[in-house]
Amino acid sequence: MTIVKVDVERFSLTSSKPFDAVVAAFKSAIGQPDIAEFFKETKATHSFPDLERVVRRNLGPTDLMLFAQFDLGDILRRESGSGTPRIMRFVVGNPLIMKDMVKHVPDAGSYAPVTVLVDERADGVHVSYDTMESYLMGYGSSEALAVARDLDTKITNLLRDCAS
Repeated sequence: MTIVKVDVERFSLTSSKPFDAVVAAFKSAIGQPDIAEFFKETKATHSFPDLERVVRRNLGPTDLMLFAQFDLGDILRRESGSGTPRIMRFVVGNPLIMKDMVKHVPDAGSYAPVTVLVDERADGVHVSYDTMESYLMGYGSSEALAVARDLDTKITNLLRDCAS
């Protein structure tokens, strides 16, 4: 048995924009495929170029897509009976980017696709993301780190755009 400590860096910013505006901006920048249909289509491909076409067709302008979303605040709101807090977790990524990391560091599959958290607090709407570079730093692969840095740049730029 092996236990490895992974130090994670969190990118976080606070927006003065309304929660719904931040979420709408975020979702408009990423592909939102019917995920069951997407996986059905990718399974049915017979070559990597065919798979790439299916993936690229489902990406948004940021080259990312939504795999899942979770309304984490729903349970809290039900308990409190109020309309707050609103907390959404988005699982986003790009299978082609994941492939490029996993071929160098198989453990990258534990961290990708990534999570973006959007939550409403008294001081504004917080947008947070744990950087892929920090997850992969200890694995010693410069190739995987280069891909991770590019992914981090895509996501942090997206979050800055959504929050501003």
